[in-house]
Amino acid sequence: MSIDKLKVLEALGKVSDPKTGKDITTMNMIEELKIEGNNVSFTLVLNAVDSATKSQINFACMSAVKSVYPEADVHVHMSSKSASLGEEKKVLPQVKNIIAVASGKGGVGKSTVSTNLALGLKAMGASVGLIDADLYGPSIPTMLGLKGQRPRVQDVYGKPKIVPLEAYGISVMSIGFIIEDQQAVVLRGPRLGAIIRQFFNDCIWPPLDYLIIDLPPGTGDIQLTLVQTVPLTGAVMVTTPQEVAVADAIKAMNMFLLPSVNVPILGVVENMSWFTPAELPDNKYYLFGEGGGKQIAKMSNSMLLGQVPIVQSIREGGDSGRPIILSDEEQTKGAFMKVAQNLVSQVQVRNENLAPTQTVGVKTT
Repeated sequence: MSIDKLKVLEALGKVSDPKTGKDITTMNMIEELKIEGNNVSFTLVLNAVDSATKSQINFACMSAVKSVYPEADVHVHMSSKSASLGEEKKVLPQVKNIIAVASGKGGVGKSTVSTNLALGLKAMGASVGLIDADLYGPSIPTMLGLKGQRPRVQDVYGKPKIVPLEAYGISVMSIGFIIEDQQAVVLRGPRLGAIIRQFFNDCIWPPLDYLIIDLPPGTGDIQLTLVQTVPLTGAVMVTTPQEVAVADAIKAMNMFLLPSVNVPILGVVENMSWFTPAELPDNKYYLFGEGGGKQIAKMSNSMLLGQVPIVQSIREGGDSGRPIILSDEEQTKGAFMKVAQNLVSQVQVRNENLAPTQTVGVKTT
């Protein structure tokens, strides 16, 4: 009997990683695979798991190989990759970049920006996920046409894991998939934090180039839990041009720039920059003033990723569950695509010049 290494790897691809729920080959957990006659041996690199789970995954690996080569003698060596002193233990090792989309106040179109940004990155060929972390006012289910749908729960070695829903090719998670449509969310800080951690630790996220986090406005419990739970690549600030929105956005920005938090600002999106009537596409009416986005970009040493006008079709796209970036409407689709393209460039510059962000311990009073 001749054992094919590729067939062995294909069989092992049916075994799940107990941490992420993804298969162990996708997660690059197999090392030193050797085949000598009927002997198949390899090292399985695991994050810290209990002995019962180790035993389960060991037998799962052996059964997977024997399903294609019944006479194989399978030897699985377990290796734990625990974080050494001062080294970050990644919560989502299969996600390359985690980006928070934040604002100082509500009503500036942050969820609209998050949704269209995620879809813009997808249109550029990236694999993208989107978390609706605005637990009090989840609007992503409506914007992506997922209202009323429920995520599937998958058992991974005796532990239930949530499988995010999918819309237009991106993976999506929101508390709106769990609660009833008009149910009020009444939660204190510790429970809010537990739900946010569950979105990261108990969901089966596929390998992603970008995971976009749509934050609630302000600098509350959810923001603090986020920076304590996952290492953010950076943050994108959303504002309108008017002074009231800019003042609040600066406060939210300064939270990320605190020495104890130290999350880079990747750029600023200025929403509602001007009003353009459909019948007068060349006219611009600056209802909320000018220059707010540039002001914040200058203060954060980042860039203005783009300006998005007030156009009726943006609102209609969000309400109908088909965001404007998926349409053929040239002006607004182009505005959001420019934001996505500029963000990709900024992430590349950030990753080339700065060390990975670490999760932080924030003391609050």
